[in-house]
Amino acid sequence: MTRAAGLDELGRLIAELPAGRLEQVFTHAWWADDRAESYERLEFLGDSVLELAIARALYDRFAEASEGRLAKIRAHVVSRQSCAGVAKELGLGERLLEYAGHVAPDELRRISHSRNVLAALLEAAIAAVYLEHGFERIEPAIVGAFAEKIEYARSSHVDYKTELQEALARSGTQVSYTVLEVEGPPHDRQFVCAAHVAGTQLGMGRGTTKKAAEQEAARQALEALGVVPDRI
Repeated sequence: MTRAAGLDELGRLIAELPAGRLEQVFTHAWWADDRAESYERLEFLGDSVLELAIARALYDRFAEASEGRLAKIRAHVVSRQSCAGVAKELGLGERLLEYAGHVAPDELRRISHSRNVLAALLEAAIAAVYLEHGFERIEPAIVGAFAEKIEYARSSHVDYKTELQEALARSGTQVSYTVLEVEGPPHDRQFVCAAHVAGTQLGMGRGTTKKAAEQEAARQALEALGVVPDRI
């Protein structure tokens, strides 16, 4: 199933949920009479359903990938950021507003745009459609909705810091990072970081965040060590 078809199908399944299930999906703890009546219990279940659907898709598609590589891709695909992105495309934040209680408009707007809330709404909705239709019925729609995330993680995403840490672990060596320089005004910072292995600087990176600079430093360190990160 294509991404567009997956989003359409998942959106349809959510929209056609019985009124009672829909109400629970879009009931935030702030306006629930009892916290157990909010979407949080559904979120708990939906997280596992989502992980199973993605794990099965990765297992079937990438027969040569190791357990560690599959786990990394799954973690990226089902991250809060990814889930929030899918929820936004499905308009779940807007639907939440329809079920809101007496909440101040500014606070309601903040809640409906929160990445954590959007991700929770998606997981709650997935749990609701799972309870209504079962796993096999909804699995293709879930995988389709995340197809773009799977492809990006497979072909583009490399966590160089993790790759370097794992490469060094095999020899019992560790890496440390230091900030060498911070340049520019507060609204346009540039960080320069170095990656040190066994007291030797093997890489130096520059980025708009400390994390980005460390990733580049780790990439250079891997290159210096002759290690090529896996991409599947």
